[in-house]
Amino acid sequence: MGALRPAALALAALLGVSSAVLKVQVGMGSVFSVEGQRAVLPAWYSTRSQKKPYVTWLLKKEDADPFQILTYLDGMVKVEETELKPRVGFLHPILTHNISVFINSTREQDSGQYMCTVNVADDVFSMGKNVGIINLTVLVPPATPSCHLHGHPTAGANVTLSCASEKGKPSPTYQWQRMAPTQQVFFPPAQDLLKGTLKLTNLSLDMAGLYVCVAENRAGAAECSIVLEVHSSSTKAVIAGAVLGSLGALITILFFTQRVIGYRRKKRDGQEEVANEIKEDAIAPKTPSWGRNTALDTISKTSTLSSITSPRDRPPRLSPLPDTYRGPPSSHPAARTTRPCPPSSAQNGTSLPPDPLPTPGSLPPAALARAGAIPVMVPAQSRAGSLV
Repeated sequence: MGALRPAALALAALLGVSSAVLKVQVGMGSVFSVEGQRAVLPAWYSTRSQKKPYVTWLLKKEDADPFQILTYLDGMVKVEETELKPRVGFLHPILTHNISVFINSTREQDSGQYMCTVNVADDVFSMGKNVGIINLTVLVPPATPSCHLHGHPTAGANVTLSCASEKGKPSPTYQWQRMAPTQQVFFPPAQDLLKGTLKLTNLSLDMAGLYVCVAENRAGAAECSIVLEVHSSSTKAVIAGAVLGSLGALITILFFTQRVIGYRRKKRDGQEEVANEIKEDAIAPKTPSWGRNTALDTISKTSTLSSITSPRDRPPRLSPLPDTYRGPPSSHPAARTTRPCPPSSAQNGTSLPPDPLPTPGSLPPAALARAGAIPVMVPAQSRAGSLV
């Protein structure tokens, strides 16, 4: 037998057929893993050579060129600088011909096409037989969905319950159900399994209860719930009446408040107008100049004194004397030239003497009366200036 083997090898060499056959095999073409768990890519090779192989693992993602992640050469393992470096490695020693790899704590971005190639120095292989391909898909369980109510849950109305999960691979499906005591499962067309909506029409009081939505895919499931409370139309009317009553009371309070403010403002403005009128009427009289002894000064003084004298303090008007009356000549020089003095107040208790006789050169009382002057009784004075 030993002598026949070299002859057979020589014959095979002459015929161009290699005595060693290299072949790579994979356990499965597709591998699924849940995010966060460990994934194993099974692969092995067969050969009759006893030399160490050269093994390479590559990863090809969508719209990207393949890149090396792991190699075995001359008995040394090398992990390439990629995001998989701290999580990837050979599952068994290479000499066992098992070249399977593991990936710990898988992530969604680890999904892609993994290729392994094997080469042996003295081995001949057919094209494509030394390559193994495995597709890895990392599944992501649905995130906790959110449940919402759209519409007003009153008797006879229509509402829609919605359920949506922000994360999940593959996309989750949704299933609504009402829990005990009245348990019920809903199917299309009442609910949309892909969009996660449930339409409830013509609500009644017995449709109230706890509704639960379950989001589910191959990686797992998650759920959310919502409590549906159906209100009767009478309750709605009571609420509307209370709101309208509150608005009416508020409007009434605002109206009366505005009226009170307007009344107080009008009263204050009236008081200010009366005060302004009093200030305008109270004009201080000018001090007359008594040194002048002309006819015009006499008329001006008389008019001024009569205008500032109140009706209570004004002396009785005297009838003018006839033009022919001149009176007896005074023997005393002071009697001939008497100066006008300011009128005294009747409240002092002093008697008012009759008008003095007109001095030479002055106008007679009749002429003053025709000019519009008002006679004023001026008390007599002594030389010292005191009243007599």
